[in-house]
Amino acid sequence: MAVSFKKSILVTGGAGFIGSHVVRLFVNKYPEYRIVNLDKLTYAGNLANLKDIESAPNYLFEKADICDFETIQSIFKKYEIDNVIHLAAESHVDRSIRDPFTFAKTNVLGTLTLLQVAKEFWNGDFEGKRFYHISTDEVYGALQMTHPEGIEPPFTTTASSGEHHLAYGEGFFYETTKYDPHSPYSASKASSDHFVRAYHDTYGLPTIVTNCSNNYGPYQFPEKLIPLFINNIRQGKPLPVYGKGENVRDWLYVVDHARAIDVIFHNGKINDTYNIGGFNEWKNIDLIKVIIKTVDRLLGNPESTSEKLITYVTDRAGHDLRYAIDSTKLKNELGWEPSLQFEEGIEKTVRWYLDNQEWMDNILSGDYEKYYEEMYKGR
Repeated sequence: MAVSFKKSILVTGGAGFIGSHVVRLFVNKYPEYRIVNLDKLTYAGNLANLKDIESAPNYLFEKADICDFETIQSIFKKYEIDNVIHLAAESHVDRSIRDPFTFAKTNVLGTLTLLQVAKEFWNGDFEGKRFYHISTDEVYGALQMTHPEGIEPPFTTTASSGEHHLAYGEGFFYETTKYDPHSPYSASKASSDHFVRAYHDTYGLPTIVTNCSNNYGPYQFPEKLIPLFINNIRQGKPLPVYGKGENVRDWLYVVDHARAIDVIFHNGKINDTYNIGGFNEWKNIDLIKVIIKTVDRLLGNPESTSEKLITYVTDRAGHDLRYAIDSTKLKNELGWEPSLQFEEGIEKTVRWYLDNQEWMDNILSGDYEKYYEEMYKGR
């Protein structure tokens, strides 16, 4: 007897860092929803991220490219997709500088493919349907660092650091902030955001866009700052710091981002935008020293042992100086705020990577690519 589901949700990029946390949350929390995870399984997509839920009766996986129009059409038809949570994207700024064409293809044309397939398949019947597009705060450009010494910020949440709660300027990214992307990555995401909103304005497609700050937590691909540094400290390798390490980012624990996506998917307003941030600004060098302190303590090293590994390197081209999101709208309208204080989130993150070194080693050795073939061959 066929199982009937209340919703059939396509989650693109569901084997990636943020996507896997969203898939896990929805599969476990909503057994009445069918969750179809679509991922191309490029370098950052890893099905091992979802071993714990791969046998769930409401979970399915499809390996596909979001740029493949006919395949996306067939998946919509096969699973009768009535909602989309779109996370699939090329996302590393350094890679975008080396290969902007891949970023334009995936992030712009891939998003356009999904929009057009959804429009055609839903055919004007938008009741109960949503196309939810997850984007980045990098589309807004960069904020001025008018207070490099740090000042008391105008807001505090549970995610704010207990010891280090500073703002490095008066300006913040709001939902109304004008787009001003500076890298090929942020330009491609800005373009995809515009297409999503255009499909609402032109065709009435029920869209929502969110822009999020930097995420950290388990299952992040180890080219990103926090897992890279945790692994390098463990192995005694250099810790490459761009410029003087003074660039500022707003950090959010990835599980809290997934919680925000859940709240917005169910309760957000159609054709609206929500910023998701941690109210949690850190200069890169200060963040790195917190990571060093935590890893050294958990490894039993004397305090500050690994600070000697800090290696300053030439700054990234077009490196934005400061990002800082104001999530007040999301908090006031939908009641969401981060759940973990920053030090607690970093502690959990470092412990996870140290306790799951096999996961890291498999990624670095390429073994995780074999996992797909073993698990899904013939299925």
